[in-house]
Amino acid sequence: MAQGTPYSSETSNAVNDLRDKTSDKFDKVSDSMEGAMKSMQDRGREVGDNVQQVAGNFKSAVDSSVHDQPMATLALAAAVGFVLGAIWKS
Repeated sequence: MAQGTPYSSETSNAVNDLRDKTSDKFDKVSDSMEGAMKSMQDRGREVGDNVQQVAGNFKSAVDSSVHDQPMATLALAAAVGFVLGAIWKS
């Protein structure tokens, strides 16, 4: 009959300890990554809300400008179009 080496129990214990430590570290990293992802999602949602608010403010400003000063708004739109055309051409 084959007998185990005298170190098999010690080796087994060391392997089990290493497995437990690795598992604990993996759990900590996993929890940390989960927290980071949630934080990024919350920040992305906040940025999206801010962009919508700015777009709404911009639309209100343009509507007000068109109503109150249509010629100045037209001149500004023409100037912006000219600048964009010059940039696009170059």
